[in-house]
Amino acid sequence: MVTAPKRDCRVGEVECRSVLNKSGLADYAVNCYAGCEHGCIYCYARFATRFSHPGEPWGTFVDIKVNAPQILAQEVKRKRVGGVFVSSVCDGWQPREASYCLTRQCLEILLHYGYPVTILTKSTLASRDLDLLASKSEVELGVTITTLDEGLRQLIEPRSSPSTERLALLEEAKRRGIRTYGFLGPLLPYLSDTEESLTPLLKAVKDVGVDYFYIDRLNRRFGVWLSLKSLLQKHFPHLLGEYGKILFDEIARREYSERLMSFVNFIARQQGLDSKMRLCF
Repeated sequence: MVTAPKRDCRVGEVECRSVLNKSGLADYAVNCYAGCEHGCIYCYARFATRFSHPGEPWGTFVDIKVNAPQILAQEVKRKRVGGVFVSSVCDGWQPREASYCLTRQCLEILLHYGYPVTILTKSTLASRDLDLLASKSEVELGVTITTLDEGLRQLIEPRSSPSTERLALLEEAKRRGIRTYGFLGPLLPYLSDTEESLTPLLKAVKDVGVDYFYIDRLNRRFGVWLSLKSLLQKHFPHLLGEYGKILFDEIARREYSERLMSFVNFIARQQGLDSKMRLCF
């Protein structure tokens, strides 16, 4: 099994002025951390490094917003109630959350004031907080699962929870009556978008009984190509040219997207999941 080298992660405590912020994913997003220790090579949130951590590799820093619960407690009293996405530019349950408990405190505040909450995480630490969610109707828990191949998972999501444990989190949440969904992606061309990868992944999602699931392709976002290129050069050099075409050649990208769309629709129908699938491309 090939494993990714571990990076040191610089952690700092900061204070924020606002934590309940407007978002394109919901009315608001709550992020108790800036940066993410998971260090996923495809993470789209690395655009934030342009502003606060220019030149620092994604996954090597985390700013902990130590006053986030106190600020949120003020904001919920004066802002219109609306849907909240937790979290949009970090994982709210990344490793430091185990000791700081900021996301848990913010969840308690949001739920107390009647804000509908949508969660997305790659961390089984979220199981700690299922007690907060179990009795709430306007809550849903989503888990990202990109691959069941543990070797590939360690390369592309080096500090996240193993995929089998994420599936167990979905199963436990479902058992407690919490609405659940899966986010399958981004699918990596020739690595996690193949029949050998997708068929067992969709079957696993079916078995844990999610209410619905998304499938996303790999997208070109700030800083992603440099991160991907480094991975491909080291571990999959034969795919470097193919990725370049899929990401930067518009015709090749369109043809790839059409093939992928047809393919995932076919597998979803085979598994009886087509009514639960939502494509993001």
